[in-house]
Amino acid sequence: MDLPRIHIAIMQPAGYVHSLGFLDQARYARYQFRRMGAEVTLAKNRLREDAVNLVFGAHLGFPKDWQQRHTCIFFNLEQLGHGGAKVNEDYVNLLRHSAVADYDAANVAAYASDPADVPLVPFLHAPYLDGTSAPPLEERPIDLLFFGSMNPRRQAFIQRVEACGLNVATFDYPLYGAERDQFIRQAKAVLNCHFYETSRFEQARAFHTLSLGTPFVSERTARTVAPAAFEDAVTWVDDAHLEHFFTTQFATPAWFEQARQQLDRFTQHDPIEAWADLLAFAAGYHQQVESQRSGLPWQPARMNLGSGKDYKPGWLNVDILARAQPDIVLDLGQPVQFPVHTTTLGGGEVLLQAGSLERIYANNVLEHVPDLPCLMTNLLALLQEGGVIDIEVPYEKALTAWQDPTHLRAMNENSWLYYTDWFWYLGWFEHRFEPVQTGWLDSQLQPCPKDKAAFMKLSLRKIETSLRERTVARTMRPDFGGVQDDMPPEWQDDLAALDNQASTWPELQAEHTLRDELTERA
Repeated sequence: MDLPRIHIAIMQPAGYVHSLGFLDQARYARYQFRRMGAEVTLAKNRLREDAVNLVFGAHLGFPKDWQQRHTCIFFNLEQLGHGGAKVNEDYVNLLRHSAVADYDAANVAAYASDPADVPLVPFLHAPYLDGTSAPPLEERPIDLLFFGSMNPRRQAFIQRVEACGLNVATFDYPLYGAERDQFIRQAKAVLNCHFYETSRFEQARAFHTLSLGTPFVSERTARTVAPAAFEDAVTWVDDAHLEHFFTTQFATPAWFEQARQQLDRFTQHDPIEAWADLLAFAAGYHQQVESQRSGLPWQPARMNLGSGKDYKPGWLNVDILARAQPDIVLDLGQPVQFPVHTTTLGGGEVLLQAGSLERIYANNVLEHVPDLPCLMTNLLALLQEGGVIDIEVPYEKALTAWQDPTHLRAMNENSWLYYTDWFWYLGWFEHRFEPVQTGWLDSQLQPCPKDKAAFMKLSLRKIETSLRERTVARTMRPDFGGVQDDMPPEWQDDLAALDNQASTWPELQAEHTLRDELTERA
């Protein structure tokens, strides 16, 4: 079976730092698929049309129509079921009607009628983390490190440990990736206790810690079930023996020796078979989905001007810079001939036609565009009648207006008159914009009075010009706004035929003679 391209996508709402917590599992999945020869890419909020998309964090939001153009397998890392995470019902419904992979069989009953339909893959030793680079356990300055979401249950557990005379280090702000890992390598052990009463083992945290060469000390209740690879790799502590362990055993020479043996045993476990099964599942699912696709290009109804951190899932994201990872690179500040039929950076096809868009979003874009009338003309052409463009720009009287060295202009209430009232100056005739609403935002992007504004927010709607407005336009334009030719259709056909047939000088002379006759008849 041919291996499909695998694209790993992490969903991150704007500014939501905790989505970085999925990087550990995403990197592990990438490593396993690459071992088997698959081409793998990794991105934030972006899917590919030419790959199987393995999606992490879909509970944070996933456009309903995205699966119409993309082959998706959702990787569930949430503890689901009674006593577990309180996720949105939309997420559970998404899992029920989609292809899903999971790390814990206990989650599956919450969304799948047949557990056999869900591939289960563990997170075990990650060789690329190279735990040998960490200092010897005895020389590490941090007694115990705890990282993760905090709640009263975890706070009470940590307080009991600290009452034993140990220091449990925590972060003052969220840290993930390499910034967090440097502290894990400086800890004698990472402390783990369950967030939920379900007490499912946090293997997604444990595998990364152990692979970095740091022992993992975990709470264990009667409901805690761990994969076999962790049974002899983790130091388990139950409620009855917590104080005894931390006062008499932890950080002793015997425990350090035991911890090194546990770390060594963990490196011996390889889950290649489970991940190979998931890759085979992905290949088969990809073939099934592709066979049902229409093959027609995507015709978006919503467009976002910009990309980068402002990427909007489910919209057509357009930018002039490829490094911003938009869906397509297109400069709408230059003359463009519609329709535009092109290939997206995700490997799909898109058709952008005049009069096709319902909504356009332009967040802090207009102040950068050299030829703003050209941009607004293209946007007017793309919108259908009644379509709306939502605009946010720095307000002229605020310090934010010129803080960016790439700003070319500042905006105020009168900045829109040419697009709404004096449209003929831009060469527009049949359509213009009308204001829908205007508001003001402070530096934190919260609504505020005008005198406190850092940004101006407004919406413009595309409307058909009235008969009176077209009369004014004909009066004010340098031309008449287009005058009908008035030539009978049969004469136009005669002239066109002559243009197509003439090729030699005698024929050209005959053509001009006949053209003169037609002109006299006219």
